[in-house]
Amino acid sequence: MNLTEGLLRVRYRDSWERPALMTPGEVYPIEIALFPIANRVCRGHRLRLDISSSNFPHFDVNPNSGEPEGSWEHPRIAQNRVFDDADRPSHVVLPVLPPG
Repeated sequence: MNLTEGLLRVRYRDSWERPALMTPGEVYPIEIALFPIANRVCRGHRLRLDISSSNFPHFDVNPNSGEPEGSWEHPRIAQNRVFDDADRPSHVVLPVLPPG
């Protein structure tokens, strides 16, 4: 069951005013804000994080080509990697409300 989602077209990871394409093989810090939600996570529950380079038709198609939005002709398959080593510790921040 999906609880929430977030999205970021990574060409805008630093600024909406100055889009910057990614270079294959480079590692970039990415922060994706999730849409607000309230859900009780009890002991023994598990959370799963899905990373995708597209969510069509819910959001616009991402051709992963770097071409201008809405006028792409050469879509490419994206290769997403999430790192979790000491130098690149990926994580999810979950706000916790105090009991009561």
